[in-house]
Amino acid sequence: MLISHISKVRLSRYSIVLALLIAATFAVAQSPQLRTAVQVVNNSNNQASQTQNNVNRLNDQTEELLVQYRAVIAEVEALTIYNREIENLVNDQALAIQNYNTEMEGLESTNRAVVPLIIEMIDMLRQVVQADVPFLKEERLERVRKLEDSLDQSNVTTSEKYRKVTEAYQIELDYGRTVGTYQANRDDGVKVNFLRIGRAALLYQTLDETTSGWWNVSTKSFEELPSRYNSAIKQAIRIAAKQAAPDLVGLPVLVNLSGE
Repeated sequence: MLISHISKVRLSRYSIVLALLIAATFAVAQSPQLRTAVQVVNNSNNQASQTQNNVNRLNDQTEELLVQYRAVIAEVEALTIYNREIENLVNDQALAIQNYNTEMEGLESTNRAVVPLIIEMIDMLRQVVQADVPFLKEERLERVRKLEDSLDQSNVTTSEKYRKVTEAYQIELDYGRTVGTYQANRDDGVKVNFLRIGRAALLYQTLDETTSGWWNVSTKSFEELPSRYNSAIKQAIRIAAKQAAPDLVGLPVLVNLSGE
């Protein structure tokens, strides 16, 4: 009986202690400080989750941009090779002109040898214009036609014919290192403002400035550009026309932009 009574007393004490612990835990859980701490932890977890989502999204975007960048680099390299070939062709003709200039003394007495040379140079100039980016194409072909017509004009000396040919080659050389703009009709008859950047690029913009495009060297045709380039092309045209001060312009990298 005594042992049983002692056990009951101990059990009662344990129950009281347990009840006090439960009450203390409940009281702490209801304290504002603990609720604030729990909220901070929850907020931190939510922010960490959001940050991870942002990191994943940025990583996906980076991978996509890397693929686009590599494609652009490949296209730019192909365009650079093409422009280098055209430039080399024109430079070779310029070098030939310099060599011919050293042989011009006594030209009138050596017409039989010089005239075939002039004919060959005019024919080569026509090939350059037809293979090149089609800026001012009619004007350039008309220059070639006038040179061809002069071959049959007896009142034009051989030295004058040669001078006109070398002058035409110099004009073609200058196109490669200048920027220009002019108005002309596209193949479909629509009048537009053209923008020529050396021999590297030929762009256009309609007169109402709502549509822009570029000459695709690969397809040898004009293609429309996304409307986001309208503002930059408009500014570049104004600069080329000397209607605005020279400034940096965010023109597009001209590679497969029509597919964006």
